[in-house]
Amino acid sequence: MIEAGRALFRAFLEGIVISESEFIAAADSTLTAIGEALDAALQQSDVDADWRLDDGILEIECEDGSKIIVNRHVPNREIWIAARSGGFHFRSKDGEWRDTRSGKALGATLAALLADQAGLTLSLPPLPAPEA
Repeated sequence: MIEAGRALFRAFLEGIVISESEFIAAADSTLTAIGEALDAALQQSDVDADWRLDDGILEIECEDGSKIIVNRHVPNREIWIAARSGGFHFRSKDGEWRDTRSGKALGATLAALLADQAGLTLSLPPLPAPEA
């Protein structure tokens, strides 16, 4: 509980405070768009991967049994990715989901991770993030 309070305070100081419901709606819209793009990519590919979206957690299971997890992290108002190559945090910046360390876009990062880990070519639509 204390950590969640600290995260919200940091977000307030950085000027990115949006309501919890606004964040959840935006994050869920992003996760749904990723799922739709995954369906399209898998139809065009012979890659054997599967995915499911449940309560803000998108789980992609690769052919080799490894997973990529994309989820909303409500206390920090971020979208997180966990992949074999590491963890990534994305926050709304100028209407886009941007990596908090590298500044790279969520869509480009996820496409690169899927290409590397699953051999899947993913074409994502723009993934807008809520404005603070």
